[in-house]
Amino acid sequence: MARSSDSFEILADYERKSLAHVVGLPEQLEAPGLWRGVAYRVGSRHLASGFDEVVEILAVPPITPVPGAQPWMLGVANVRGNLLPIVDLKQFLEGERTVMHEGQRMLLMHQQGGDVAVLIDELFGQRGFNDQQQTDVDTLAEGRYAHLVDRAYRLGEQTWGIFSLDRLSRTPEFRQAAA
Repeated sequence: MARSSDSFEILADYERKSLAHVVGLPEQLEAPGLWRGVAYRVGSRHLASGFDEVVEILAVPPITPVPGAQPWMLGVANVRGNLLPIVDLKQFLEGERTVMHEGQRMLLMHQQGGDVAVLIDELFGQRGFNDQQQTDVDTLAEGRYAHLVDRAYRLGEQTWGIFSLDRLSRTPEFRQAAA
């Protein structure tokens, strides 16, 4: 059984880790020039999408394949009584399948005709960036990412591309999941 001082140290450690990711004081979170969203990784790219584009973050449920679908369309899953299409975002964008692991997450996004979930490699949670951290998009906007990443921010050693889930949902190829 853990002693109360051990429990206190665990909680203090959680608080230190949590505060390490805080962009500013609570009153600064809505400051002009501050962008906030959900951060994640797809392949080797670190990306973030606006809170207004991510409906929910979900654990990956059992997926039922759909015959005749594109390879990046993993299938459908029952989420709280609703059938959701599940897309392997890495495979759609890069042609390479995401390696599934325990604790895998997916982002639920709106799409005309119903919500869709996109599988990501790793979830980092919320991130905030300010205008002074803006940098060139460089290699983050190459290939299929070109019209989906229009700006980037540098935070420490990492460059984060701002990925538009809204534009993704309007991409004709993304909307045509049938092979």
